[in-house]
Amino acid sequence: MARRKKIYEGKAKILYEGPEPGTIVQYFKDDATAFNAQKKDVIEGKGVLNNRLSEFFMTGLNNIGVPTHFLKRLNMREQLVRACEIIPLEIIVRNFAAGSLAKRLGLEEGTPLPRPIVEYCYKDDKLGDPLVTEEHIAAFGWASQQDMDDILSLALRVNDYLSGLMYGVGIRLVDFKIEIGRVYDGDYQRLIVADEISPDSMRLWDIETGKKLDKDVFRRDLGSLTDAYTEVAQRLGVMPKQATHMAKPKLIN
Repeated sequence: MARRKKIYEGKAKILYEGPEPGTIVQYFKDDATAFNAQKKDVIEGKGVLNNRLSEFFMTGLNNIGVPTHFLKRLNMREQLVRACEIIPLEIIVRNFAAGSLAKRLGLEEGTPLPRPIVEYCYKDDKLGDPLVTEEHIAAFGWASQQDMDDILSLALRVNDYLSGLMYGVGIRLVDFKIEIGRVYDGDYQRLIVADEISPDSMRLWDIETGKKLDKDVFRRDLGSLTDAYTEVAQRLGVMPKQATHMAKPKLIN
């Protein structure tokens, strides 16, 4: 499709005007960043894999009644999504101790949590996406109490879906983050899952070996990030299992 007006460019994606009002074209870049963009690289093929994997997860959520912004994949790097008003929060769901939670609470990484823990961070790269409470969210008007109830419900439903999906292919869903957007049907507001769901936004460990299959591979210099994401795609049936590492992965349509 013809290139359209750029709306926004982030660390991993570019957003363009969509072909119809109320739509956006989301382009997945090969850029990899960590530690609030202090570590950067370009990993050829990463954007292709994340585009296809995000399509897979978003389609699955739509099919079980969890609303998302995803409409359709356009090509190997672009997908058409519904325009929405993004709530300025990252919603993090944790099933096992890892990352900042393990550091903050002095927990051994991999410790199972008594129940899924949902945390909120204020979306601001300059501030390092600081952790906030529901009190902050209410005080600054980022979301209403009804919004927060709906966000919690959506986050836990996404967790149930992703946890079961990953467990079925031998992967432990340690944690993940999502973003939520508002859409309006007349005067009626709905909340939907937006942005992306990919190994960039999850921690995924092999159940048997503990091998990391997510962006921690890049953060901690544990090997090839594309190989890790390819393995996730292969296990989920998004990519042929006989395929080996390729700079430009061949994906199943």
